[in-house]
This record gives sequence, structure tokens and C-alpha cells, in this order.
Amino acid sequence: MDNKLTTPTRRQLLRIGGAGLAAAALGGLTACGQTASAPVPPPSPGGDPWRRFAGTTINFISENTAPTAAIAANLQPFKELTGIDINIVTLDLQALVQRVALDLAGGQSQYDVVYADPYQVLAPYAAGLADLREFAADDSYPPLEGGFEDFIPTQLQATGMFGGSDAIYALPYDCPTMIWQYRMDLFEKYHSRMQADLGFDPTPSGERTWEEYFRIAEWINENVDEVPYGTGHQAKQHDSLMADFSNVLWAYGGDYFPDGQQVGLRGTDDPGPCLLDSPEAIEAADFYRRLVSIAHPGSLGWDWDGVGNALAAGEVAMAPNWHEFAATNEAALPGQVGYAPLPQGPAGTANHFGGTGIGISAMSEGARRGAAWLFVNWATSPATQLSNLKSSAGGGTPTRQSVYALPEVQAATTRPSEMPNMLTADAVGIAWEEDRIGLRPKIPMWNECDTALFTELSRMLAGQKAAREAMEDATSRIDGIVARGWVA
Repeated sequence: MDNKLTTPTRRQLLRIGGAGLAAAALGGLTACGQTASAPVPPPSPGGDPWRRFAGTTINFISENTAPTAAIAANLQPFKELTGIDINIVTLDLQALVQRVALDLAGGQSQYDVVYADPYQVLAPYAAGLADLREFAADDSYPPLEGGFEDFIPTQLQATGMFGGSDAIYALPYDCPTMIWQYRMDLFEKYHSRMQADLGFDPTPSGERTWEEYFRIAEWINENVDEVPYGTGHQAKQHDSLMADFSNVLWAYGGDYFPDGQQVGLRGTDDPGPCLLDSPEAIEAADFYRRLVSIAHPGSLGWDWDGVGNALAAGEVAMAPNWHEFAATNEAALPGQVGYAPLPQGPAGTANHFGGTGIGISAMSEGARRGAAWLFVNWATSPATQLSNLKSSAGGGTPTRQSVYALPEVQAATTRPSEMPNMLTADAVGIAWEEDRIGLRPKIPMWNECDTALFTELSRMLAGQKAAREAMEDATSRIDGIVARGWVA
């Protein structure tokens, strides 16, 4: 194969915690990310390819996500189809990353299927994941329905690929994306007054600007009694703060590194110098500081759950948040919440994408390795994604283009809808376009860079630093982190 794998350094593995030996384990992989021992058993002549590994038990480690909740609640169809048992372990993301690192260090692959977060699993551990093209090209397995081409192209690259390689390490599994969520009933009620006072059409859309968003929020603060505040934000000193700020950063023409879109889409070990001290980034930070200053005061303690609950509870009239909160919104405020792409800035609009893929440990061996592919194939299939979308356990949103084309899914994009996440389809469809999708850097050392940024942003929001100082300090810290990441 032509894929070039990058083995994480011992330093990077130690940074995750307790996994320094993983580099040695990864060093035993072949160029295709595959162990040399315990080959997959050959199929029986004339046998059902889905039943090829019946009686095998495999393990899947995942973050607590909507698709996994839906699958875990209804594993019987997979068991009946394949005869395979699957144990699912769900953890918060940081605990998952630590478990994956330790699993690699052990060299025995406790987990066959891995929820491969692009930034904390895929980028640092690409060498520890199998190239899924190996399975898709093998006629002894059931075909990958629709092929790789059926997945939304930006999502396949962002969640499944790394660097200059053509290898596909994961299939798109979930696709949370930040969009503008707003109280449609209040915007309709006050539309004429807002438009007269503000001098522009306040209807949320990607044509509105962030400055207009600010003015709408300020107007609601002063004129609307039904909610205490116009806007809320996930501005806690947490990964959520980076996610919320990034939408503004990109819209103002700022970025984390040169060629930021490509760094986010395909990833790299060497992103170059940090650009957060650019005039555009500083302007974005100063605007974000002003925006949060008029938002609900709870914003400084909210992550995505906090701001999602605040919108559902009637504490704010609008907020940027992950689109999969639509199901919560519809349960709490049926028919009252609308969805639009995020506002634009001087450089356009950007909608933060937070999707993840699932892949196979390159150290999974024998029948477990083949069974893992059957699960990855099944879990991301159109039929399973449709079932997840309908699930009362949560569901998630499809990552396959063919699912969106189904008549029943198309019908669910308007109310009344039995698939409430599909009410966001128009907004996220725009958000996933290549020139609108917002992608944080896919680099092995991203976790530390993320912490450096949201720490400095939090100091800025607390009034301890001006925007320029916060961005300059974040830049210096991130440059140091990236430099250390280059050391073997």
C-alpha cells in the first residue's frame, strides 16, 4: 500500500498519561498498520460472509455519544446478522484516550474497535489503526454499501484520514456541528420591532454578521421579557470555550496555523508557526470578549450541555451550539426552536465540526480483526444510521449522503418530525460545505494546544488580560508545545 504511517513519539504518549511503552508496541506494525501474527481465518466456501466470524467476541471503546447509545440499546440486529458478540465500553473522552494509549502499550489489543477522535486518537496514534481500505477491497467480506464515496466528503477526510497518506483509518460515525439555534417564536413575535430598531432583517441566517448577532442579542436583553438574555455561550474554561471561540476566529479571517483548512481536514505532524497573534485573530478575540460580556452570566460556567440546557429552559433566546441538541430542544420547546448557519465575519462564515470516526486497532488479530470490520461496516451502514436516527436512545445524525436522500428522512426535515435532529438538515448541509466547515487543527499535540488557548481566553474573559495579550501568550505557549512535539 502507498500509505505512510506516522508513529507517535514516546514523549507524545507519555503526555497522554501512563502510556510510554505504546511507541514500542506501535513500532511492531507493518507499513499497512497490521500485525504480522494471527492472520484472519479464511472464509468457508459458499458461506454467508456476515456469519464468517460467528461465535467471536469483540470489544468496542467509545465516548458517550448518541450513535453509541442507540447501538448499545439495540445490539440484537448485529448479533442476529453475524453471530458476533460485542462488548461496548463508554467513557468520557479523556478517559477513553488514556485507555487507548494503555491498550497500545500492552500490545494485545483489548479493544478491537476504537472511537478514533481525530485530534486525541487519530492524529497521535494513526500507526495504531488499521487501514480500512484493506477490508473494503477484500471480496471475502460483505461489501461496504455505497463505498467510501457515500460518506460526506469533508467528514471522511476530517474523521478518517491523516497527513499525506491515502489511508482511511476510520469511517465517519458522528458529526456534531455548531450552528445558530434560536427561539423562532420570539424572533417571529418581535421581528418587525427588531427590524425597525436595528435597521436590518434580524432573521437568523448565514447572511447575518457577528456584529449583527451582537446587536440582536443586545436588543433582546433590553426589550424582551420572555427570556432573561439574548444569547448564551459555552465559555467555561474548557474545550467548549475553544469550540465556541473558533467560530468567530475563522469568520474574522484568523486561524491557528498556516493552511489551516488543510491542517484541519487532513492533519499534519508539522503545522508551522501559530497564527493566533495575527491582527485578525486579535480582532476576533476582542469581539468575542464583547459578545460574552452581554451574554447570560452563566456562560462563563457553561459547556455545551450548559448552554443547551439554558436554551431549552428559556434562559436565552439564541446560542451557537452543536446541532444534535435539536432533539433536546424539540422535547422541551416543541416547534419553537429554529436553526441556521452561524453568522459571517469579514472572511465569511465557519461552523465548527466536531465529528469522529470509528476504526480498528491494528493489533487486533485473527477472527477478532475480521469481526471488528464487520461491526464497523454494519455500525456505519445506511440501515444502521437510519435506525439510529429514529432511536429513542438518542440516535445522532447520519454521515452518509444516501441516508439524507431517503424520502422518509427528507420528510423529517420539516415539522412534525419523528427525527428531530433532521430539523437542522438545511443548516448543517450548508455548514459541511468545504468553504464553510470549521476544522480545528488535526495535529498530535492538539490536546495541549487546546488547553493553552482556552486558558488564555478564560483569563481574557475574566478581565485579567486584554485580547492582544491573551492571543500573544497563547501563541507563545502553542509554539512551544508544537516545538516539543517534534522531538523524538
